[in-house]
Amino acid sequence: MGQATREAFGEVLAELIVKDQKIVVFDADLTKSTKTNAAQEACPERHYNMGIAEANMIGTAAGFAASGYTAFAATFAMFAVGRAWEQIRNSVAYPQLNVKICGTHAGIAVGEDGVSHQAIEDIALMRAIPGMQVYQPCDGAETKAIIRHVALIKEPCYVRLGRSAVDDVFNENTEFDFTKVCVLNRGERVAIFATGLMVQASLKAVKRLQAEGINPTVVNISCLKPLDHEGITEILQAHEVIVTAEEHNVIGGLGSAISDVSVAFCPIKIVKLGIQDRYAESGPFEELLKKYQLDDEEVYKTVKKLF
Repeated sequence: MGQATREAFGEVLAELIVKDQKIVVFDADLTKSTKTNAAQEACPERHYNMGIAEANMIGTAAGFAASGYTAFAATFAMFAVGRAWEQIRNSVAYPQLNVKICGTHAGIAVGEDGVSHQAIEDIALMRAIPGMQVYQPCDGAETKAIIRHVALIKEPCYVRLGRSAVDDVFNENTEFDFTKVCVLNRGERVAIFATGLMVQASLKAVKRLQAEGINPTVVNISCLKPLDHEGITEILQAHEVIVTAEEHNVIGGLGSAISDVSVAFCPIKIVKLGIQDRYAESGPFEELLKKYQLDDEEVYKTVKKLF
């Protein structure tokens, strides 16, 4: 088992704040949980704990960005995106300021914290904002690469991060190109587009399917906006049916994004795995993922039904 993406975020942010004097970090009284405490220890003069005041945090981050800084603003995804959406829209996205909103504890894998903390609408909300880039890494190595990537670009970005540890898919030497889709397994007939922890679930399912003579393509989508329309279309054209897998509401997330590309460039049958437009409850994250059909067993059964 590897590390949680929030932990990788904290590690790389601590490195970047030391190297780049123009990076500032903001947190909403959750420094230990979001792991920005590592950046706080490394460079306390450019780390600001804003208290439980998310809207104020985003507005202050926008002010620093307008003054030439690269501002990272971190809190739980539910509060970053839900509570501060208006400030993100009007103070960050509209003027296209250099603010990186990093939402940790996303999805139902936050577990026992319950519905009030389980952001399952955040990708949809951020994708809908003009000019906002949206990223979701699947493991620690990809998290670090994404944070380094967004630190170099000047546009507003949303990075979706998880609470729980996940298996490693990549290693520290992997070279990433976030302008292109990442094909992890080249198969035939069925292609699975996955994001976040559903990448690991899809890879586990494919191992079982391969043992039965079924070899689906697996594609990791870590950049949900802007999408690689050309790369996605090529995969759509090469397969008979598509499965999308995400720990997010099926409305407005990865499944919707792939469907938009399909409608525009290559109509094809798409089966969406994700939260089926309902809320979960408090409980151990492994049990929640199983109950809401977001594990490798469900990916396996979904693909198997197609043959």
